[in-house]
Amino acid sequence: MSTSEPDKIAENPATAGPWRRRVRHWLDSFARVVLPPRCLLCTRPGTGGRDLCLACHQDLPFNRSACARCGIPLPTPAKACGACLKRLPPFDVTHAVFRYGAPVDSLLMRHKFHGDLAAGRVLGELFADELSTLSGSVDTLLPVPLHPKRLGERGYNQSLELARPLARRSGLPLLVDGLRRQNATTPQTGLDRKARQQNLRGAFAWKGGRPPPGRIALIDDTMTTGSTVAECTRMLKRAGAEHVEVWVLARVPPPGQR
Repeated sequence: MSTSEPDKIAENPATAGPWRRRVRHWLDSFARVVLPPRCLLCTRPGTGGRDLCLACHQDLPFNRSACARCGIPLPTPAKACGACLKRLPPFDVTHAVFRYGAPVDSLLMRHKFHGDLAAGRVLGELFADELSTLSGSVDTLLPVPLHPKRLGERGYNQSLELARPLARRSGLPLLVDGLRRQNATTPQTGLDRKARQQNLRGAFAWKGGRPPPGRIALIDDTMTTGSTVAECTRMLKRAGAEHVEVWVLARVPPPGQR
């Protein structure tokens, strides 16, 4: 396990987010000091200093039974599902904390598209709760990057925000440079697997100046077909990475399970 300090990350102030997000952050921090935690899902008092109550926590759709290779929910756990046995994905392991569904989907949307810092904080803490014990299998955490244009519009990378609590908890270094999104692709929502793969072709490049770490955990918020993390993995392995795991907050079930 690394003893580096993952919070000491060089980031470009120009892409740190609009001033309104900074104001929201200050207000959120102030509210956390003066107000007791309250569940974001049912408004009852939060538990353990978190904006989530025990009952709502127990109702979350944890992905306890899944394919170890792609993380897709299964009736019983398996080293590889039928799709992976037919064609192995480029990444080596997938850990998905939740099945994508209520109420995780609403918390994700609040954080990703509406700048809800409280929702992002709860999701990041839950992410770290589940995955910090896996830190011995990788050397580095690497959030899936956003294109600079998208980052400027949103003000933050939701995958990086998920990774921060995990880095602090696990002690693993958090790499924010190296893997770059060089093409401003169209949103993946609504595209099928083939269209997603075509949309992402050549979207990522390794520009770290030296080979990437040997064992990497790619961090992302949601995994649907796996096209994004697969393209990232191919690029990382071509650049010299030996082992790439995918650590995601939520895995979208196949159509028949939704």
